[in-house]
Amino acid sequence: MDQLTISPEHLQEAAENLITIRDFIRFGVSALRQYDAHLGQGTEDFFAESSALVLQTLALDWNANPEILDAKLLPSEKTEFINLLERRINEKVPTSYLLNLAYFCDKPYYVDERVLIPRSPIAELIQNRFAPYFLDENRQSREGVNNLPENPNPQMPRRILDMCTGSGCIAIALSYAFPESEIDATDISKEALEVASINAEHHNMQYQVALLESDLFSKIPAENQYDLIVSNPPYVDAEDMADLPAEFLHEPELALAAGQDGLDLVRKMLAQAADYLTEDGLIVIEVGNSEWAMKQNFNTVDFYWLQFQKGGSGIFALTAEQCRTYRDLFIQSIQA
Repeated sequence: MDQLTISPEHLQEAAENLITIRDFIRFGVSALRQYDAHLGQGTEDFFAESSALVLQTLALDWNANPEILDAKLLPSEKTEFINLLERRINEKVPTSYLLNLAYFCDKPYYVDERVLIPRSPIAELIQNRFAPYFLDENRQSREGVNNLPENPNPQMPRRILDMCTGSGCIAIALSYAFPESEIDATDISKEALEVASINAEHHNMQYQVALLESDLFSKIPAENQYDLIVSNPPYVDAEDMADLPAEFLHEPELALAAGQDGLDLVRKMLAQAADYLTEDGLIVIEVGNSEWAMKQNFNTVDFYWLQFQKGGSGIFALTAEQCRTYRDLFIQSIQA
């Protein structure tokens, strides 16, 4: 089926006849729906998508006074929004790339096509400080809500690793959640680390978050031991890669594709995880739609499949003890 595109005439009609912020948000919602824009890269509904395009164009916050929605746009402001909307619909450029902005754990991050757009349910785990496994920043225990395991000796995580960091949003969010922790953030992509560096400096976390170019554990010193390892690695299998909506093709393939079953990187991570976790450490990995492949390939492993109040799935946790127990199985899965 041919891709639907919005015509210059339709856009010109909008520019000439619409007046207020409210008008342009409404038009954006209608146009995004009519021309089959695909969501799922930071926003979950057409109203949020259109509001982001309009309000950010006008340098307004999401929580702007509702009365401002009846304010009129200048001709130049109309033109800027119309141009963005045309690219969003006709070129299928994700909104976060058009605005160079995405939110994670309620904080803003710079993004461009060098990195994946932040959208991981891991945000909820961070906001809950991975309870009940770890103590929070006040050295208090919290009730667990995500099906994470209990820890017989809960502590604050002193050292954390964010592997496949991309934009750095997970590492930086972890630094907010655990301000006394040292955090290493690694990625194989130099370009992604350039974006992560921008975000670390913007959040003034460049002294707490150490960025390192590394292919998984390859350049991490053997003596580094982590209380928590978190990763949102590439996990899209070959079949899903072939069927991705056009918007996702703007994201770096290196951050998405992970072999025939989506587990190429996860197998390698699990095979070495025990060597880098402290005695009571924890590893949390997102595998998305490749959850079924994990369960099929490792049906003897008692993964903690995590639950999310705000939606999301395909994320598991393993304790360091489990990683040691199943180490040989994970190594064999690479060799098979």
